[in-house]
Amino acid sequence: MTNTSDEASGSERDRFASYYAAPRAPWDIGRPQRAFLEAGDAIHGRVLDAGCGTGDLALWLADRGCTVTGVDFLEQPLAAARRKAADRGLAVNFLQMDARALGEIPERFDAVTDCGLFHVFDDEGRTVYVAALEKLLEPGAKVFLLCFATDEPGTHGPRRVGEVELRRAFGGAGWAVEALEPARFEVVSGIPGAEFTPGGARAWFATIRRV
Repeated sequence: MTNTSDEASGSERDRFASYYAAPRAPWDIGRPQRAFLEAGDAIHGRVLDAGCGTGDLALWLADRGCTVTGVDFLEQPLAAARRKAADRGLAVNFLQMDARALGEIPERFDAVTDCGLFHVFDDEGRTVYVAALEKLLEPGAKVFLLCFATDEPGTHGPRRVGEVELRRAFGGAGWAVEALEPARFEVVSGIPGAEFTPGGARAWFATIRRV
């Protein structure tokens, strides 16, 4: 759920860094979000985990036999992810970079996982991000995306995303939205920054195919 914009203000970067400096960030639940666990074997091959944080999803995918690259804009969570990978004997390529520049990665992928990244972008950032993803994916490859939904009450936390907004972002000729289902974004209860709907913030889980 990390903001990856290199244009983010110093205060914003400090805010996200402070979450990771705490004993636990609100979204760092110690395992992949349930929506990705349920997607299971649909995520396979060469996978890019965009906004990987401390690496739980990337490592779960690697343990299932995927070849995984994880990207985040902060070194602090990436260092934690690399420690976890070493402890578990898993090979994951973790990179520090701006997610809007993902198209510069000299690889192509069969899938992208986005767990809480899309909803941090403004409208312009979304356009740049989606264009970068388009460069990375072969036809038939898929994006698996979990983001906060407008059904989540209040304004605390990340920007909420409506169904129309999500479909519009991936509405170009290069994309087909295969599935868009209500989901939950689980957080660590009882810590500052995690005051959302009981059971997890209301979210969307989208499966989007590159055509």
